[in-house]
Amino acid sequence: MDTDHLATNVYYDRTFDCDAAKILPGEYYFTNKDMLIVTVLGSCVSACIRDRVTGLGGMNHFMLPDSGSDGSPVSASARYGTYAMEVLINSLLKNGARRDNLEAKVFGGGAVLKGFTAMNVGERNAAFVQQFLRNERIRIAAEDLNDVYPRKVYFFPRTGRVLVKKLMQSHNDTLAKREIEYASRLKAKPVAGEIELF
Repeated sequence: MDTDHLATNVYYDRTFDCDAAKILPGEYYFTNKDMLIVTVLGSCVSACIRDRVTGLGGMNHFMLPDSGSDGSPVSASARYGTYAMEVLINSLLKNGARRDNLEAKVFGGGAVLKGFTAMNVGERNAAFVQQFLRNERIRIAAEDLNDVYPRKVYFFPRTGRVLVKKLMQSHNDTLAKREIEYASRLKAKPVAGEIELF
C-alpha cells in the first residue's frame, strides 16, 4: 500500500540546531540519530514511538478514512490505521528496537476541519490509536488528543522529549487542504494485504 511511506523531507533546523525530518499525512519516519521529527496535525493523529533504552524511535501521521463503520479493528477504515501503526513499529523492530522497551506518545485528533465534525474524524483517530496501543501492550507515556486546535509536534526520539505547540489560529488553509487531499487519496486506494507484527 503506498498511502504510507518514509518521509524524505530532511533538513537542518536552525531553531533546535539539529537535523530534522518533516512528515506529511500518510508518511512516517524513524531514526537512531540525535535529530528531530516534526509534523503539523489537524484531525490526523501521530504516534511517537521509541525504544526507551536505545533511543531508536519514529513518528507516523495518519487518519482513518470514513468508512461509515464503527471503527472496530476488522473494519476497512481501521485497517488503514493498523497499517500506519504496524509499518512504524515493524521498522523500529527490524532496526534493533525491542518490543518490551517501546513506549508511545500520541497527539492530534482535533476537530479542526469544517464539514468533518459530523463524522468525528479526529475523535475516531484518537480513539483508534489509544486502543491499538493498548491491544499491543505498548505503554502510552503522554498524550494530547482531541480538542479543537491544530498542533505542531516536535519529537526528539533519542531522548523521548516532545514539544507540542497548539496553533490557535491558522492563517492559511494549507493544513486543511493537505488533510482533505489525504482523505481523498485514502478513499481512492484500497488498503493492501495484512501485515503481521513480529
